[in-house]
Amino acid sequence: MKNWYVLNTKPKKESQVERLFMEAGFEVYNPKIRQDDRINPFFTGYAFIRFEFPEDYRLVKYTRGVKKVVGSPESPTAIYEEVIEAIKAREVNGLIEFDKYGEEPSVGDEIQIMEGPLKGLKGVFKREMTQNERVLILLNYVAYQGQLIVEKKKLKKVL
Repeated sequence: MKNWYVLNTKPKKESQVERLFMEAGFEVYNPKIRQDDRINPFFTGYAFIRFEFPEDYRLVKYTRGVKKVVGSPESPTAIYEEVIEAIKAREVNGLIEFDKYGEEPSVGDEIQIMEGPLKGLKGVFKREMTQNERVLILLNYVAYQGQLIVEKKKLKKVL
């Protein structure tokens, strides 16, 4: 029976290992994240692979770019399918995403801007605009009432 296992790769070899195993017909999962406008492995130096133990163990263990298969000297440690599915559930368009500021706001919620030159301003989430996940918020301050377009990822729902 095939199980998921964790590979420890040589430095900066996650993508090479992923490619080699995919070409060999193995199921490989190397979650990725966007950092500073670059796409990087989510678990630096690690990847997940599904294989048959002990039949494929030597092939996996001695593949170029693999440092070791995580586990004891006698056998690798299997990972539950649910762990892989939970990580995959966090993906949006193939990249791991986090709710940066908690629960995502919806129309009518009171919000606070958390980044940029308008950081700290509070308003009401008025409507979503599709272009680049931007939203329209309504600002109410002493003698000023106005509308502002802001990137949704920069907002926090005020509880």
